[in-house]
Amino acid sequence: MAFTPYVPPEQLMKDRSDYARKGIARGKSVVALEYTDGILFLAENPSATLHKISEIYDRVAFAGVGKYSEFEEMRIAGVRLADLRGYSYGREDVNARTLANAYSQALSTIFTQQMKPYEVEILVGQVGETPSEHPNELYHVLFDGSVTDERGFVGIGGRAEELTQELRDKYAEGADLESSVKLAVGALSSVEGIEVQPDQIEAAVLDRNRKGRRKFRRLSDDDVAGILSG
Repeated sequence: MAFTPYVPPEQLMKDRSDYARKGIARGKSVVALEYTDGILFLAENPSATLHKISEIYDRVAFAGVGKYSEFEEMRIAGVRLADLRGYSYGREDVNARTLANAYSQALSTIFTQQMKPYEVEILVGQVGETPSEHPNELYHVLFDGSVTDERGFVGIGGRAEELTQELRDKYAEGADLESSVKLAVGALSSVEGIEVQPDQIEAAVLDRNRKGRRKFRRLSDDDVAGILSG
């Protein structure tokens, strides 16, 4: 009969946490900032096709860091859940909180029941109709299913603590998009110790002023370069 050594649960959870954090630390960070017209998502990403930032539904966006195949799996699951909920009930019933809770439950189950945890962190954001009556929502979901409600700004990834501190020192509520892009790029450059170039940046916004139901819009390299040089 095979002998299976006993491992205390707290040691098992710690080992899984350490494994997931090391995997996430190998990737590039993502910044999310609330600005006067919505939410900006910005990341250092040299790939033009493997996106870290994506649309989920009308007013909801997704950003992930860590192992691409795993957070892409989470993104696809979120799109399917949003489509099903919007079709079965109503488009207004699809919101960031519901998606964040679904991601939290899925990652928690994977973390506790599977041998290898997912090496991912996720942001789910929703732009509000008005800043006062219907404010933005921004949720940060960790690899173990922990979820936090963020306000104003958040940085995720391997350098999340330094990035969040850099943003905390310089963030100003009510800034415009141009100022927010410069702040986000400056924070990433400062934390990484290099000047991040426009063609290495992936950026998108949830813009409440955009016409139609869909509020997600990507910023091109030229858009980012124009903002940074202005």
